[in-house]
Amino acid sequence: MLDLAIILPTLDERENIAPLVNRIEDALGPEGWEIVIVDDDSADGTADAARNLALADSRIRVIHRIGRRGLASAAIEGMCATAAPYVAVMDADHQHDPALLRTMLEAVKSGEADVAVASRFVEGGSAAGLASARREKASGWANRIARRITGVDLTDPMSGFFLLETSRARALAPRLSGVGFKILLDILATSPERLRIREVPLQFAERRCGESKLDRAVAFEFLIGLYERTFGRVIPTRFALFGTVGALGVGVHMAILALLFRELAVAFVPSQALATFGAMTFNFWLNNWLTYRDQRLKGASAILAGWLGFCATCAVGALANVAVAGFLKGQGVFWVLAALAGIVIGAVWNYALSSRVVWGRY
Repeated sequence: MLDLAIILPTLDERENIAPLVNRIEDALGPEGWEIVIVDDDSADGTADAARNLALADSRIRVIHRIGRRGLASAAIEGMCATAAPYVAVMDADHQHDPALLRTMLEAVKSGEADVAVASRFVEGGSAAGLASARREKASGWANRIARRITGVDLTDPMSGFFLLETSRARALAPRLSGVGFKILLDILATSPERLRIREVPLQFAERRCGESKLDRAVAFEFLIGLYERTFGRVIPTRFALFGTVGALGVGVHMAILALLFRELAVAFVPSQALATFGAMTFNFWLNNWLTYRDQRLKGASAILAGWLGFCATCAVGALANVAVAGFLKGQGVFWVLAALAGIVIGAVWNYALSSRVVWGRY
C-alpha cells in the first residue's frame, strides 16, 4: 500500500539519482513509498536517467518540466502529483539523509506534529555540509528573519527537507507563491492555522556529485520570497524586480553621462547614446541574473541575442514613454504627472515585451 511520496526537485543531478534511490530503499524498505522526480529540463540528461530507472522500477515517476524552473514550484507540482497520503520534499544531492524519513513519517502519522522538519540547528544536528562559513552565517541570518515572518518557533525554517500530509499540501498549494527556493517557509507563512512542528536532527552532508545550484542570487531569492508573501498580490513580484532594476539603470545612465559629458568633454548626443546603451546593458545583465533567474539565458549566442532583443524592446518602450507623456502634456496635464505616466507606460511595455521576446514567456 502506498504510504509516502518523496519529491525530488532536480537540476543537473544525473549521477546522484540512482545512488539516492538505493539509500531511500535502505531506509524505508522495499514497498510503501514512491519517488517523484521533478526535473527542470536538466542539461546533463537527469530526466532521461530518471526515466531509465522508472522503466525498471514502478516506484519511480518523472515529471519533466519544459520552460519552467524553480525549486519551490517544482516541489508544489510534485506534491500535487501523488496519491500517497504523506509527502516529503528533499534534495537530490545527498546532503539530506533519507534515514530520517521513517522518524519524520511516524511523527506526522501519529498526530504528534503537522510537519516534520529535518533541522541543521536543533541539538544533535550539524550544518557542516554547507559550502562555506559565509553560507552558514547567511543561513542563520535568514532563519532569524523567517521565524519573525512565520511566527513559528523553529530552529531551521529554511530547511529544504520536511514531511507533511499530502492533503494539507494540496489545500495550501493554490495560495503558495512558488517563488524562490524555500518552500517550507512559504507553507508555514501561508497556513491559516499555526502548524505543530517536530524537528529531527539533521547532519547536513556534502554534495555527492556536481556543483551547488546556490549562487549569490539565492540571497536575493530569499528577499523575493518575503516580498511575495507581503506585497506580491498587489504588484507582481517579477514586475517589481524589473522596475527596481530599471531604477538602478537610471543611476548607471546618469553616471556614464556625467563621466563622458562633464569629465571627458564628449558631445552631449554621443554621450547620451553611450549612456543609454550602457544602462540597457546593465539592466539586461541584472534582469537576466536576478529577475529572470529561473529562465536565465546562458551561452554567448543566447546572451547576445537576448541583449539585442532587450535593447530593441526598450527602444520601443522609450518611444511609448515620450508619446504618452507628450500627449498628456498637450492635454494640459501637469508636466510632472505627464512624465510619470509616460515612465509607467514605458516600464509596463518593456516588461511585457522583453518577458516575451527575450526570456520567452509572460
